[in-house]
Amino acid sequence: NVVIFGETGAGKSSVINLLAGQEIAHISPDSHRCTLHWTEYQITFEDGSRYKVFDTVGLEEPRLQTGEYLSAISNAYGLINTLKERGGVNLLLFCIRGGRVTATMQSNYRLFFEFLCEEKVPLALVVTNLERETRMEDWYTRNMGYLEKYNIRSAGHACITAANLLDGRHRDKYDESRGILRQVVEVHC
Repeated sequence: NVVIFGETGAGKSSVINLLAGQEIAHISPDSHRCTLHWTEYQITFEDGSRYKVFDTVGLEEPRLQTGEYLSAISNAYGLINTLKERGGVNLLLFCIRGGRVTATMQSNYRLFFEFLCEEKVPLALVVTNLERETRMEDWYTRNMGYLEKYNIRSAGHACITAANLLDGRHRDKYDESRGILRQVVEVHC
């Protein structure tokens, strides 16, 4: 059981499609909320490894009304408790958009990793939107200090692009990203 979480617009649904190798999760091009409740996806890798991946509601306190935020937290709590009854959570994928490390990221990290999963589940950071980087891994090298400042720790990370553009731009990076992401899941799950 793999739970993917992060802010709306971080690319959670695109990451699920990248993992699956096909479009199975609905994506929105304009950062509007696609996922109102958690959604389960079955993903099988070429080697036969099977994963249940759970897409969660995007959490970003500044943009949500109090009622919506509390509902999103309740939804996340319900998902984690449901999965505890179904064998537990094996891996958290914390999806963030490449750019600045923010206090909202820290809040999301603390909610899922520290509070809901009580720091007992491995967490891998998935940094998206890096197609413009010469080397996608460079983002992590530049931002390690900021992650440490916000106490965002991970067992592993994947610096990727999940942008599958129709005109074929960034196709090499997209294909490379699938391998990087799948390796992180296989190693930490």
